[in-house]
Amino acid sequence: MNSAIFSFKFLSLTSFSQLAKYCPVPKSRAEKELEEFDAVFSALAHEARRRVLVVLLGRGGQMTAGQIVERFSCSWPTMTKHLQILERSGLIQVEKVGRERHYFLNRQKLHQVVGGWLNWFEMEKKV
Repeated sequence: MNSAIFSFKFLSLTSFSQLAKYCPVPKSRAEKELEEFDAVFSALAHEARRRVLVVLLGRGGQMTAGQIVERFSCSWPTMTKHLQILERSGLIQVEKVGRERHYFLNRQKLHQVVGGWLNWFEMEKKV
């Protein structure tokens, strides 16, 4: 039996994740795009998060956390979680001003990712 193959059987998942930290394999452009698609579409999967984006759009693209929470029937912790998911996906950006957090709609990111995903299907038609 090949010793390299044999040794991998005894590595735990933790070891593989630790190894990836020190020897990262560069991701292809397609892999990066798919990760970005997953993050954005996961954020858009929940109705409340889609509504937050629409409310931000309707209010000129900027609101404080308090103004956003006032418009929804969920609790602060729930809305905070939704805002964090939107922020991690890049669909909104946050800026701390004093004690308030101001949220900004990132329309460019939305168009880039959703439009990019749709473009994959347009290219298929041309082939």
